[in-house]
Amino acid sequence: MDLNVTLGFNIYNSLFSATWTYLASLELLSTQENFIPNYKCDAQNIPAAVIRGPTSDISFTAILCSYKIPVCWKKDLRREVHRFQENKHGQREEGIEQGLLPEEQEKEEEAAVADEPSIPDWESPPNRDHPLYWSPVLNCEVSGIRIEAIALAEDLIEVMLIYGYLSMINYHIEGTGFQSMFPNGVLQYMAILQLLKYFSWTWIGIISLNEESAEIFVKDVVPMFSQSGICVEFIETFPRICFSDDFDKLMAEGVTTIIAVMRSTANAVVLHGEFETIMVLRILIHYSEFGETSVKTKIWIMTAEMDFTSISFQRTWDFDFMHGAISLAIHSKQPQGFQRFLQRRTPASHKEDGFIRDFWQHAFNCLFSHSEGDEMVEGACTGEEKLEALPVSVFEMSMTAHSYSVYNAVYVVAHALQTIPFFTFNHRATRGRGRQPLIDQELYQLQHFLRWVSFNNSCGEEIAFDPKGQLLAGFDIINWITSANLSFLRIKVGKVDPKAPSERMFTIDEDSIVWPSRFNKRRPLSLCNNGCLSGYSRMKKEGKPFCCYDCLPCPEGKISNQRDMDDCLQCPEDRYSNKDRDLCIPKYIKFLSYSEALGITLTMMAILFSFITALVLGIFIKHRDTPIVKANNQNLTYTLLVSLLLSFLAACLFIGQPNKVTCLLRQTVFGILFSVAVSCVLAKTIIVVLAFMATQPGSRMRNWVGKRLAASIVLSCSFIQTTICAVWLATSPPFPDLDMHSMTEEIILKCNEGSVSMFYSVLGYMGFLAIVSFVVAFLARKLPDSFNEVKFITFSMLLYCSVWLSFIPTYLSTKGKDMVAVEVFSILASSGGLLGCIFPPKCYIIVLRPELNKREQLIRVNN
Repeated sequence: MDLNVTLGFNIYNSLFSATWTYLASLELLSTQENFIPNYKCDAQNIPAAVIRGPTSDISFTAILCSYKIPVCWKKDLRREVHRFQENKHGQREEGIEQGLLPEEQEKEEEAAVADEPSIPDWESPPNRDHPLYWSPVLNCEVSGIRIEAIALAEDLIEVMLIYGYLSMINYHIEGTGFQSMFPNGVLQYMAILQLLKYFSWTWIGIISLNEESAEIFVKDVVPMFSQSGICVEFIETFPRICFSDDFDKLMAEGVTTIIAVMRSTANAVVLHGEFETIMVLRILIHYSEFGETSVKTKIWIMTAEMDFTSISFQRTWDFDFMHGAISLAIHSKQPQGFQRFLQRRTPASHKEDGFIRDFWQHAFNCLFSHSEGDEMVEGACTGEEKLEALPVSVFEMSMTAHSYSVYNAVYVVAHALQTIPFFTFNHRATRGRGRQPLIDQELYQLQHFLRWVSFNNSCGEEIAFDPKGQLLAGFDIINWITSANLSFLRIKVGKVDPKAPSERMFTIDEDSIVWPSRFNKRRPLSLCNNGCLSGYSRMKKEGKPFCCYDCLPCPEGKISNQRDMDDCLQCPEDRYSNKDRDLCIPKYIKFLSYSEALGITLTMMAILFSFITALVLGIFIKHRDTPIVKANNQNLTYTLLVSLLLSFLAACLFIGQPNKVTCLLRQTVFGILFSVAVSCVLAKTIIVVLAFMATQPGSRMRNWVGKRLAASIVLSCSFIQTTICAVWLATSPPFPDLDMHSMTEEIILKCNEGSVSMFYSVLGYMGFLAIVSFVVAFLARKLPDSFNEVKFITFSMLLYCSVWLSFIPTYLSTKGKDMVAVEVFSILASSGGLLGCIFPPKCYIIVLRPELNKREQLIRVNN
């Protein structure tokens, strides 16, 4: 049947004190106006449920759950209540209404109790699995109401609604029926973590009241933060400020802690606490301002259990330190008509509400007169004061998240009571009193129905619980904005919605956040050290947390294009890092081209030397019948000049963009031509030596002197070099290649030699021929002959060997196109050395001193 249930309420103020909390707990277990714990014989004020705030003090719950009074056997209690309900129309109900039980029934009950397991030791911890478990039993002397009193008392502890995170639940209160009006606590931890990650705050502090819940909070969140790359600079607690003999000591400890926090480098501080935390924090910061330490602005990140609370002497204190703070709050909305409801509340219009008069006096700092006839004095309350005129720091006209939780908790109980399937009406007799009505609502079933409550409140929001009894709701992200008139605003800037898809579970509007002026109203940084800019990588500091690091510039070829990168990124092979090491720039292809100055210079030199060689060859051909041309082995001279001419032209193969053909011809043509040239020089030297030896009487050397010897020397020496080059081309021929690594900003287009050993074999063989030629010419340098060129050959070979000996280290130490330029220059220098040392004296005689180019001159010199 549908019933309209009117719910009254009692308000107990713990005053943030465990003593007052214990007192409130015991008052629930005592007869009204007779403070005798464990005895409550008046039934008119037994509460259906208890709504507890988000305090970590478990004394209230511990008393209700573990108060050492006679235990009740839960199984027997249920059976007796069930039998009591079934027989409500018979004699049994009549006897109970009179406060008496038949003797037979009492004997049966005693026998049933005797068959059950023994009662556990009073000192044993509660065991939910035991048939008997600890329950505060309200046991009065009148046996007729025994079952009813027990049932109601047990339901008193089985139905407790808490709008704070149950991190403090332990074995003391494990068996109790809790209904949490707080979302899953892990969701709050994840929300704080997401805030820190979103704002890139990796260097934080944690501060809380000195309580057991703070230890649990730290134990839960610090590993979670560390796994996400967030370091904790400090973990501090400040004491609960209680007005006692130790007040000065507690204040000194708290101020010391606050000064340490304010001096820290972390700008973001996670503040874990409860209602009184902000109040205590204001006291400590207020008194720390009298010291030498200035209050350094911090970004406070507050948990959802906290709310703004102050005491009377704090009314005129500013709280600018809260400006820009970010807090989590249980998701809430403003019920329609709530402000209008507050505006109508006055002490005169609601005289039956004793609470409003006390509130009115504290809020407006006034006193009500004791009687209506008393004269109005200064500071007296008129009752006409307006709540909206109070500063927000004293009273808020909007419903806070905590008030919204209480609002929903009341409706949860009401809906659960409405859903209990049936009610039994009876009258309960008490000694010394008349009969008074009582609604026996089977309150022991209330916890079961609370778990399944689901409804839409007046704001249109669904209120429901998960199987664990936790509220299915999320959190709002609040930005606190303070003003000079001791007022503040709470602006919703985001939310954490567990029902939303994962990518939209955490949302925040950073543009709506107001930051403190110290940070130039921009997003603050909270880092162990300044972040590493692009172009730098992080390196951990020894002995420091992993969030503290040094910044090292990226090496050549690597970049970091983001801040705070752990490692620099390697640029691709075809790119190089810019000067700032934050961008990879494409490399440009480079080779020794005809269009650049170096290429043009070397080309012009090659052409010039080729022209000179061709000119010398023309002179020798034109004056081929003159004695000086014939005396120096005419054919070898022509072969030498032709090989030098081709060597100068072959140098041009090294200039220009390499391709397959030029790569095949470069070293092989150069090697063969130079071998021919040096072979000619060697042959000329040997023939000169043999010619002088053949002039001696009886010498057999005359048979060796002639064209056949010269040809055989040149051909045999050239053949060996040709064979080496052929093997080279057959096994590992040179090919065009891209050198990505030799030059930082260039890709060198070059000819890969294919086989380095074959390349140095070619050079080594040329060096061998040059050294042999030098030795032979050096030994024959003193032969008397006006046309003798051995002296010039000696000098030319010395120059030739010097060029190529210096070529090797220079060639190996250069890269890119400079390496090619070194080889071209060595070719031109060595070829030019041969040309310049051997032929100018002859050309001088042939062209400028023809009178010396006669047979008589040759015979005279020889004689």
